[in-house]
Amino acid sequence: MSTTTYDPNFPYPSPLRVYDPEFLQQNPLDSEARNPDGKSLVNPPTGKLSEAYEAFPEPIVKTNNGFDFHIYYMSNSPGEAKFAEELHERIRREFPELRVYRFWDKPVGPHPVPMFEVNVFTPHQTGAFFSWLAINRGPLSVLIHPNTDDALKDHTELATWMGKPWPLNITLLTMALRGTGAHAGTPAASRN
Repeated sequence: MSTTTYDPNFPYPSPLRVYDPEFLQQNPLDSEARNPDGKSLVNPPTGKLSEAYEAFPEPIVKTNNGFDFHIYYMSNSPGEAKFAEELHERIRREFPELRVYRFWDKPVGPHPVPMFEVNVFTPHQTGAFFSWLAINRGPLSVLIHPNTDDALKDHTELATWMGKPWPLNITLLTMALRGTGAHAGTPAASRN
């Protein structure tokens, strides 16, 4: 099976590496067949849903929460700060099964502005909370990242944003991960 794409210098393994190359050759996808909407492509049925509906893919750590949602607000905007406080409360009331951390009134860890954090534990929770937050986050930006064994990569390369992305203090994050920064020895949730 192929483990790289067409470029040997490209550092990412092929997304198709999970399939036998012979299977791919014998079962090419039809790029012309359309669904009744006339636009979307017909995908071959497999008879089962992707495992990603039930379990997070590797390398997400299964013993921790799958994803963190860091919800940012600007403390120098009274309206935005109040909105963020009320969103924090609504999330706690509407999603009691999720882990919600304190409402920070100042930047903490690598985060450049105040924020609060919400953790999700299953793909189902991730999808439900993501779609809910996309509609209800108002003017707030949200950093969403998985939890693998590489916190730096989680917060940078694997991160996704809703709204305006903010630059993280990667130096501070790196120092905290090494145990040499101001946040060394504090709970992980207060650092990231």
